[in-house]
Amino acid sequence: MRGFIHILENVFKYLILFLLKMICLGIESTAHTFGAGIVDSEKRVLANIKDSFTTEKGGIVPAKAADHHVEVCDKVINEALETAKLSIKDIDLISFSQAPGIGHCLRIGAFAARSLAMFHNIPIIGVNHCIAHLSIGEMLTGATDPVLLYASGANTQIIAYEGKKYRVFGESLDMGVGNFLDSFARYIGLGFPGGPKIYELALKGKKFIELPYSVKGMDVSFGGLLTNLKQKFDSGKYRVEDLCYSLQETVFAMLVEVSERAMAHCGKNELLLGGGVACNKRLQEMAKEMCKERSAKCFIPENEFLVDNGAMIAWQGILEYSAGKRMSIEESVILPYQRVDEVVVNWKD
Repeated sequence: MRGFIHILENVFKYLILFLLKMICLGIESTAHTFGAGIVDSEKRVLANIKDSFTTEKGGIVPAKAADHHVEVCDKVINEALETAKLSIKDIDLISFSQAPGIGHCLRIGAFAARSLAMFHNIPIIGVNHCIAHLSIGEMLTGATDPVLLYASGANTQIIAYEGKKYRVFGESLDMGVGNFLDSFARYIGLGFPGGPKIYELALKGKKFIELPYSVKGMDVSFGGLLTNLKQKFDSGKYRVEDLCYSLQETVFAMLVEVSERAMAHCGKNELLLGGGVACNKRLQEMAKEMCKERSAKCFIPENEFLVDNGAMIAWQGILEYSAGKRMSIEESVILPYQRVDEVVVNWKD
């Protein structure tokens, strides 16, 4: 009898959430981007504003990125509310990127979320940034049960939902693909972020240079490849455009290979791209070609939803809150090292 009553309570809860439209403000601050997105429970993105820390030389300095977030947080949040034509009183839920990420940066977003939640008496919920990439991709593209190729600065993982959890079927053994690209860009004198600049140079490349191809089962490695590229650049024997071209062809082939292997292992016929590196047109071309050969579907959200953004945090907040997750202010601590497969999934099935 108690079990039946529990089922009725859950059905009633979901009916209420379905009938009452919820509006969520999502705050993203895992790394160089501070973003604020507003999404409602009808899957409408009402605003998606961001401001990113950049440099002419070097990479992310955590303290400086955090200072940037402090400077722009009010502006970004207010612009999001103005774009959505809402006031903070119209917000039903505040979500923030709780994990994983750079601690200095995560703290700023968490502090902004807590302040708004406490001052305006709005529920708060922390979400996993990586899973948010997958969820916003599913929402926008219509993918139902994909393998996610998550390629960003600090993260390179092949993720899929199996056995009531999101599981990592393959990942980088050393650095994220975005950090790898930024490291080489920094070495040859380009600023941050370096990925887009390497892409532009690669378009001018004419000759493929053989590079280390480091696929180890379902995992990849970039450390040895980075060392090899630096050595070739220092030798002066190779055009930088050819090095960038060869770098992309090699690294993206590695990522597509392990993605295809995960699709075969899990028996899935959908591939979803996520993360800032997924904006790269060459990676998109290779992913589409692989899926075409497998008679599978390849889903690629628009660039503003591939990069770090507040809308994905807002949508993930709605999913988890609607499924019954609640969080107190005391529980809203940052979790810089949380892995995807540590998250309790309460919103699927």
